[in-house]
Amino acid sequence: MPDAERERLFDDANGCLALGELEEASALYRRCVALDPDFFDGWHALGMCLLKLGEVKEAIGCGLQATTLRPNDLLAWTALSQMYVRDGQIGEAEAAKANARILSLGGRVVRE
Repeated sequence: MPDAERERLFDDANGCLALGELEEASALYRRCVALDPDFFDGWHALGMCLLKLGEVKEAIGCGLQATTLRPNDLLAWTALSQMYVRDGQIGEAEAAKANARILSLGGRVVRE
């Protein structure tokens, strides 16, 4: 049952995001990850939503959680790099971008 609730909340959050209702979307994404702390899509979406809201530090935390859950996800590393750039953390942004590049070339950041 928690998965069904999580998916409903996630769909509602995506709908809010599509309508530009970023505050509402972020609140719903937060509820998703509260229900399921291992929900990669929820962390990734929350991070991107917070980045759009200008909540960069918290977005980075979400991006880090997403890359922890899926260390070989190209989109997660690309997003984290963007978050670091927005925060002026250029060294961290370059490191995240390097991981994204490894993945884009078919490599792995972490062996599974």
